[in-house]
Amino acid sequence: MPTQTRDAAIVGIYEYPLRKAPGVTPLQIKAESAAKALEEAGLTWTDVDAIYDAGDGGAGGMSGLSIAEYFNIKPNVIDTTAVGGSSYEFHAAHAKRDIAAGKAKVALLTYGSIAHSQQFNIGTGGRGMGGGPASPVGNMEMSWGMTLIANYALVARRHMHQYGTTSEQLAEISVTTRFHAVRNPEAKQAMEDLELLPGAREITIEDVMTSRMIADPLHLLESCIISDGGGAVVIASADVVSDTKKTPVWILGTGEATKYPEAGGDITTSAAAQSAPSAFGEAGVTPGEIEIAMIYDSFTITVLTLLEDLAFCKKGEGGSYVEGGKLRFDQAGAPALNTDGGGLSSNHPGMRGLFLLTEATRQLRGESTSQVPNAKLAVAHGNGGMLGARHSGSTIILGRD
Repeated sequence: MPTQTRDAAIVGIYEYPLRKAPGVTPLQIKAESAAKALEEAGLTWTDVDAIYDAGDGGAGGMSGLSIAEYFNIKPNVIDTTAVGGSSYEFHAAHAKRDIAAGKAKVALLTYGSIAHSQQFNIGTGGRGMGGGPASPVGNMEMSWGMTLIANYALVARRHMHQYGTTSEQLAEISVTTRFHAVRNPEAKQAMEDLELLPGAREITIEDVMTSRMIADPLHLLESCIISDGGGAVVIASADVVSDTKKTPVWILGTGEATKYPEAGGDITTSAAAQSAPSAFGEAGVTPGEIEIAMIYDSFTITVLTLLEDLAFCKKGEGGSYVEGGKLRFDQAGAPALNTDGGGLSSNHPGMRGLFLLTEATRQLRGESTSQVPNAKLAVAHGNGGMLGARHSGSTIILGRD
């Protein structure tokens, strides 16, 4: 592996264990997760001098000020980038840059949500205009009653038309992530607590194909679950790393991008096509060297599209690439996909980007419940907004010594 610049590393992580957590607030989830992640790293609240927050905790307006006060921290850096589910990959990229620039030494990223307890219909709820001022954002979707999942269904149908992709191939992604989920005790408990169909067990392509159609051609078992949850990630400078407790997981390369509807645009190509080359180029590695692929899985088509745009396979070849369970942790020749169970079978409280970082870190430490032996390189790619419409993408390459 080539020598990369090691400016910043993930030194502490924590994932809130409950997917059904009545009686707690998002801010409580964030605070508990932050405390546990700092403890794991061997650091304290007073060490934190940079806060990255997507305004997810219900702290009201000016979330950067609110969260700093709630945590009783007076940081040198406050970053409130909020671009949907990929916000936490953006935060990791910004933390690396801020640390490399000498503006901070210890960065704290947190997330908390009680989407399940609030019965928030993330994918199928209405997106009406709401009586607000006219806006060019969504003017081609909202007035027609377009739901979030309908956008993804359009991408799936277009991919099928353009490249011959089949529903059975998309179903392979759900089967793979559930295979990993049943090996993760917290994900397995989630299946029981959230009463996921068809129960706390592995699933088959037939299970997926016979599950209820939500937005043609996407079925229920191709859609992310709606859970409570949250977590925290601590990122530290190289001089702090030597005093932390865990094996450091270095941020080797980053990339950020946005994509939106435009005349002549291809809805089967995501923002990852722009962010991935930047991240891989900075890290000095190729997709073929990646052993762990933590990829945002709001729906199966999200994963298929991102695998192509991250250059694990050519555009249009994602269907054949995922066949045969080749993305399972116990197979060789391709990166292991979403080894915690992903948003499809472990947790998805509304924005899942932070969990991509935590599971990638566990893999590179050798602590995953679906562990790839001696894993050294991982990618975490977040997708925010709506595939096929306006969305963000951020690619993070992680590695260990």
